[in-house]
Amino acid sequence: MSSITVAKVLNNNVIIADHPQYAEVVVIGKGIGFNRKSRDRIDLSAVEKMFILRNQQEQEQYKQLVPQVEEKLIEIIQEIVLYIMQHSRQPISEHIHIALTDHISFAIRRYEQDVALHNPFLYETKEIYPEEYAMAEYAISKINKAMGVTMPVDEIGFVALHIHSALSNSSVSELKQHSKLIADLVNLVEISLEYRVPRDSLDYSRLVTHLRFVLERLRRGEAVRETSSLDTLMKKEYPEMYALAWKLTKVMERRTHLSVYPAEVSYLTVHLQRLAQKKEDEAELGSS
Repeated sequence: MSSITVAKVLNNNVIIADHPQYAEVVVIGKGIGFNRKSRDRIDLSAVEKMFILRNQQEQEQYKQLVPQVEEKLIEIIQEIVLYIMQHSRQPISEHIHIALTDHISFAIRRYEQDVALHNPFLYETKEIYPEEYAMAEYAISKINKAMGVTMPVDEIGFVALHIHSALSNSSVSELKQHSKLIADLVNLVEISLEYRVPRDSLDYSRLVTHLRFVLERLRRGEAVRETSSLDTLMKKEYPEMYALAWKLTKVMERRTHLSVYPAEVSYLTVHLQRLAQKKEDEAELGSS
């Protein structure tokens, strides 16, 4: 039976060990280091609910992080990662152990010092990554209960980005840029229409979802089928919304350094016209 050999116990939940295939590894698991000493052997069959950091860089970063973090939090993060693995359909990057542990420990420190960090992309994150947001809600709820804190709702958005990053192998900074671009595009729409779209409305969800899909198609280089008749109709019937859609695509091109297919303007015009109509309908109701 293959086994790992304990090289060093960092705390009750983290050890450094020699692995038969990966050489030195960091092993994270509930109680994995309890009563262990150097040269103890642990059967790999017992490592069912443990995580092994194989990447050398990840190992070094985690070793530096562990002494700065409460053991209880490391245990909670492990349970959260297990939950994410059980509720996601794709493999998860081992970097999540470092990213989540580092982020949450710093967030708790900020909470204790009464330093609030506003998340300007909370609504966009919730709309763009609903599954990750739901997992983040679970994570923050578990942390609040276990650590005796009351983290602000902004943290759910931050954690959701870390979860999506680990599941999609994207960088958090890239995801933040994506969310910021969508927030800026929505803001541009609202300024142009002189109408604030309620954040809990179906209209807002539709707009953000459509913008998200445009950006995802752009990133994948996926062409949108040209419909010249639709383009002609949109330009003729809704010239103001068509011009606004064109302006939005130019912002996307400038920020992503990618070319938007012309057909996207027509489809975006349809969504914008729906919002413009909603504004008119509400104005009529208000005056009646």
